[in-house]
Amino acid sequence: MIGLCIPAHNEEACIGGCLRSALRAARHPGLQGEPVEIVVVLDACTDRTEMRARRWPATTLRIASRNVGRARAAGARHLLEAGARWLAFTDADTLVSASWLADQLSLGSEVVCGTVGVTGWRSHGIHALQAREAFQAGYRDRDGHRHVHGANLGLDARAYRRVGGFEALACSEDQALVDRLESAGVSIAWTALPRVRTSARPFSRISGGFASALRQAWPKGGQAACPDVPLPPT
Repeated sequence: MIGLCIPAHNEEACIGGCLRSALRAARHPGLQGEPVEIVVVLDACTDRTEMRARRWPATTLRIASRNVGRARAAGARHLLEAGARWLAFTDADTLVSASWLADQLSLGSEVVCGTVGVTGWRSHGIHALQAREAFQAGYRDRDGHRHVHGANLGLDARAYRRVGGFEALACSEDQALVDRLESAGVSIAWTALPRVRTSARPFSRISGGFASALRQAWPKGGQAACPDVPLPPT
């Protein structure tokens, strides 16, 4: 069985689109009918994220940590106990491609670190377009990159167990895990094959994550024009 974990904190606006894309990936013919269990880890949600997630064939888990490392770890633990041989991770403001899971597995590596495409720049105004240019100038969306994103990460269950899984970090939990895996000599594919699209919002539910990296690309004085707007529904 393949396990797919999605941590969420107050993501009512985009959880539906994320789950729609995840279910499409779970039914890809390249998986040859292997079952996929999707778990949404609801971390201290106070909005309608849970209600909207329950409309989809996905398991929901509640925690109250306000900690993405603990949320990913809780989802992984549930999936491992259910018998997952492969763990895939994405974020609630992200849309995965139809072949996302099949592409991860096709690479034959114990760990798959994918890149992200950023969408929704135009909805944030003129400053966002300048930020897009700055971000793209320094981002390597190609094979051989060295980016780590929790929104596009997959790994063999045995490798995950080998290094002890996610740590209880409020951010950079994905980088810390991959660093330990690399130190352990696990095979890693640094690839642009499995595709995802994530939100261009520069303010997220946590500090220090991908939105913070985007925010650094914003022109001085431009951030005020860019509220925390989630990925538009598809």
